[in-house]
Amino acid sequence: MGGALLAGWKKRRLAQSIAVVEPAPTPMPSGVRRYARPAALPKNLAPRLVLFAVKPQALAEVAPAYRRFATGDTAFLSIAAGKTLGFFARHLGDAAPVVRAMPNTPAAIGRGIAVACANAKVSRAQRALCERSLRAVGEVAWVGDERLLDPVTALSGSGPAYVFLLIECLAEAGVAAGLPAALAMRLARATVAGSGELARQSAEDAAQLRRNVTSPGGTTEAALKILMGEGGLAPLLRRAIAAATERSRQLAD
Repeated sequence: MGGALLAGWKKRRLAQSIAVVEPAPTPMPSGVRRYARPAALPKNLAPRLVLFAVKPQALAEVAPAYRRFATGDTAFLSIAAGKTLGFFARHLGDAAPVVRAMPNTPAAIGRGIAVACANAKVSRAQRALCERSLRAVGEVAWVGDERLLDPVTALSGSGPAYVFLLIECLAEAGVAAGLPAALAMRLARATVAGSGELARQSAEDAAQLRRNVTSPGGTTEAALKILMGEGGLAPLLRRAIAAATERSRQLAD
């Protein structure tokens, strides 16, 4: 995800200077400086924005190394699941302006969506900076209640995996119905991708789009009786989202 944001920033020329802390000898885009550890960053560095794009399990070790930038002039943007504003206050100090955000992997093609929440120290200009930084790879929404980021993580953060699983399951069902595997997968991928784009562009809501495909007594109705029946897709997804939401809350502990 950090790489996707970096690519978006470079494409939109959002920053004149970018420094990346990455222990592995990873190739960087032109003009991006790589440092193996935080201690190697220049002593006079005064960044406008520090992005935390690491696994949440590593943040307790990583974040304190950046406390020297927590003067109020530098905004901190975290895309780590589950790590709260309170967590950053403990590791960076109460004066640090922090924005938590949950993007998703379609950011890699500029079609992501991120939901963000800011603490009280974030200025209007810093909020705008964080929004521009996230908007480089997709849409941005804001919430005032940080607790909403747990279900956001469950729905849109983890959501691409559910869609990819749907593609897998559609293809497998097609094979079970007699289709060649390659054709079944091609149909599943194109159907999900095309339906998603139709939903994005249409003024009609998802329920109406579903009804538009469903003829009384037809094949779609026969399938929807299974998917919308007792124990069908809706209750299954409610349980899945609830489980992911709870896991997001656990990551804060």
